[in-house]
Amino acid sequence: GLRSGKLGEQCEAVVRFPRLFQKYPFPILINSAFLKLADVFRVGNNFLRLCVLKVTQQSEKHLEKILNVDEFVKRVFSVIHSNDPVARAITLRMLGSMASIIPERKNAHHSIRQSLDSHDNVEVEAAIFAAANFSAQSKDFAAGICNKISEMIQGLATPVDLKLKLIPILQHMHHDASLASSSRQLLQQLVTSYPSTKMVIVTLHTFTLLAASSLVDIPKQIQLLLQYLKNDPRKAVKRLAIQDLKLLANKTPHTWSRENIQALCESALHTPYDSLKLGMLSVLSTLSGTIAIKQYFSSAPGTASTTARSFDLVKLAQECCYHNNRGIAAHGVRILTNISASCQEKDLLPLEQDAVFGLESLLVLCSQDDSPGAQATLKITLTCMVKLVKCRPHLSQSVVESLLTQLHSAQDAARILMCHCLAAIAMQLPVLADGMLGDLMDLYKLIGRSTTDKKQELLVSLATVIFVSSQKALSSEIKTVIKQQLENASNGWTAYRIARQASRMGNHDMARELYQSLLTQVASEHFYFWLNSLKEFSHAEQCLTGLQEDNYSSALSCIAEALKSYHKGIASLTAASTPLNPLSFQCGFVKLRIDLLQAFSQLICTCNSLKTSPPPAIATTIAMTSGNDLQRCGRISNQACMKHSMEEFRSLATRYGDLYQSSFDADSATLRNVELQQQSCLLISHAIEALILDPESASFQEYSSNGTAHVESEYERRMMSVFNHVLEEVESLNRKYAPVSYLASSTCLCNAVIALLKVPLSFQRYFFQKLQSTSIKLALSPSPRNPAEPIAVQNNQQLALKVEGVVQHGSKPGLFRKIQSVCLNVSSVLQSKSGQDYKIPIDNMTNEMEQRVEPHNDYFSTQFLLNFVILGTHNITVESSVIDSNGIVWKTGPKTTIFVKSLEDPYSQQVRLQQQQGQPPSQQQQQRTAYSRF
Repeated sequence: GLRSGKLGEQCEAVVRFPRLFQKYPFPILINSAFLKLADVFRVGNNFLRLCVLKVTQQSEKHLEKILNVDEFVKRVFSVIHSNDPVARAITLRMLGSMASIIPERKNAHHSIRQSLDSHDNVEVEAAIFAAANFSAQSKDFAAGICNKISEMIQGLATPVDLKLKLIPILQHMHHDASLASSSRQLLQQLVTSYPSTKMVIVTLHTFTLLAASSLVDIPKQIQLLLQYLKNDPRKAVKRLAIQDLKLLANKTPHTWSRENIQALCESALHTPYDSLKLGMLSVLSTLSGTIAIKQYFSSAPGTASTTARSFDLVKLAQECCYHNNRGIAAHGVRILTNISASCQEKDLLPLEQDAVFGLESLLVLCSQDDSPGAQATLKITLTCMVKLVKCRPHLSQSVVESLLTQLHSAQDAARILMCHCLAAIAMQLPVLADGMLGDLMDLYKLIGRSTTDKKQELLVSLATVIFVSSQKALSSEIKTVIKQQLENASNGWTAYRIARQASRMGNHDMARELYQSLLTQVASEHFYFWLNSLKEFSHAEQCLTGLQEDNYSSALSCIAEALKSYHKGIASLTAASTPLNPLSFQCGFVKLRIDLLQAFSQLICTCNSLKTSPPPAIATTIAMTSGNDLQRCGRISNQACMKHSMEEFRSLATRYGDLYQSSFDADSATLRNVELQQQSCLLISHAIEALILDPESASFQEYSSNGTAHVESEYERRMMSVFNHVLEEVESLNRKYAPVSYLASSTCLCNAVIALLKVPLSFQRYFFQKLQSTSIKLALSPSPRNPAEPIAVQNNQQLALKVEGVVQHGSKPGLFRKIQSVCLNVSSVLQSKSGQDYKIPIDNMTNEMEQRVEPHNDYFSTQFLLNFVILGTHNITVESSVIDSNGIVWKTGPKTTIFVKSLEDPYSQQVRLQQQQGQPPSQQQQQRTAYSRF
């Protein structure tokens, strides 16, 4: 390792540090590791120093965990006095890489300033790197170095290549308005004084970055870039201007005026170069998806003759829609789509048809070509189709027909993308009629016989479209065709993916058969149990499809059969879980489903009981005189059962809410599914209260459906229609027949249960696949060596509990939601007393504290002061939850527990013993107490 005498072994040990930091990212290790690296940097040769520099740059987010910063800097900084300019250069780069933790170190500032005057090029370049990093972090350094940089750039002795490296430092001069203004003036002078291509490019780009950071000069910068785009004849400068305009269009679209967009449109209309036109259109297509497009159309001249087609932006988009360059055509249709989607004015409505024609022509062009460029353009086209159909549902039929027509002649890579598009459109709107299934099935048979490398992916994509299009149960003919093609394909993974899609779309009979066929094709018992559990769940849900209204005895037998399969499935699911993959969401979701089915079954039984033994005619009078509303239900057993049933559904709704809160990494469709289950529980509990238990006080306002919300899937659409229907039934019964007869209310409740169960349950993506992974790792100090061993604390002192944590991510951090802050909750409970048994105030027995901390570079730390006045063993629990960027709290865990033993302080113990022996405490001992001194 580092102590080896061989250089190679030392280097190998140094370069392995980043992996060690990743494995254990807490300060205690990182601090000592960086101090060791600083020692290696101080005494090693230049190659070792370079290795340490690379490790420091790779581990930049761990630098703030260094506890002994002074010692670390002292060891590194000692090399700056070396006679070797390369060693000094590496040290300067090391200091620059550490700028985030030592932004105001004056000795580092002085060394950088001195090294800028060095005669060694390597050292000067290192000083420029360090100056840029320190300028970004320190206002004082930026203000002090600005004049020096200015002199060097304007000095005749400075070579041009060095000036090109110095100019980018000015992008960090945004700490205050005067500094930013003086930097802008200098850049303005440079751009006019040095008209060479390289200087103009570097200066303009620095100008843009400075404006984007300081925010106040963005409109001026947009005008300057448009001026260069229009007037400068050099293509390189024009490209740079377009690139910077794109940056500003993404960052601050609201600062673009109508004149700016108009100028860009004119440049795009008049340029003869396709590459420049493509760049300008990409800026315009970015702007067309933002608020800037509304400003462009709303602040148009107020003449009555101005129509939509007379706008330059619309002319440009229409002209480009059929351009021979695919990229230009894609941006053209994207602009038209965005205008159609965001602008609702009547004179802009004709553009819808232009957008559809443009999209269809691009679809025909790109679907015949399997080159990467054509596929990228096709993705843009299909995304625009989905967006257009979402905003303009009346266009869906023509778009879907063109997609289905093109599917037969398209290349396989294009077919996959087109199937995804068809599924996305059909999920939003039920536009795929049964008549279209014939074409899809013919295509499925055709693909099954083909031998292309995209065959497996295509089988899955097309099966998904078929499942979405046949929203009701699949016909036996379709099932036979799919199974035949899968037998020919003989790929288990493809069959599993198709089964998974069938489970998501609610086609449980198909899914069950596919899971059954896969059981013998897996390599481990965990996979076997997983597939077996999915087969049982599909069978259980399949049992519920045979429910019929008004046939309650068969409903009870169907639910009993489903519960039997669910219990088998949960046993398999538990066996499939491993310590690395505990399947906690899946187990939680299925357990809730089992409890929900049992609650439904119990409710139907209670309703049947209410029908067979209705309350007497004077039940209402008895209820009024006794003041007990439950007397309305007649017999005590009916009262208790109905109340218990209502509480059961409310408890299930709370548990669904807890499952929702613990699923931070779930996709939005899965969360919406959990929410719908919760709403169905609340609906039934409300119906019981409104019809039977308390008709007068039940309110319909809080349960009214939000019909304006956009429905994302067929499952959601069907559930919402059931909710609305049940609410209408309950409300109409309450209005027409007050009080409601028990026969009518029982029938209404049973029908509501059956209507909810008849909608096939959708097992969403998170049940099968975790696309985002986020976990928190906590470390507490002080912590005992043995977890069962308590930490000793005197009862007259407070325990300072330090809580450190690291946020760990999977391969796609922040895909669905990001962590804004972490909420830490610390509570302590007295477990066993060791002192005298006298009454203790409850406040002294427990500690309850909460703090919110924002993670920085995925690390956070905070401290709590805890009192343990009562002698005995206390149990401290630290629980973490996360708050996302929308302010929603997610109970992700983990929960950590430590034990504390509160001991009596020696002086109090001595006083107590003396009192027991009948001796008063001596004067000297009294003076020794902490309190008597003050």
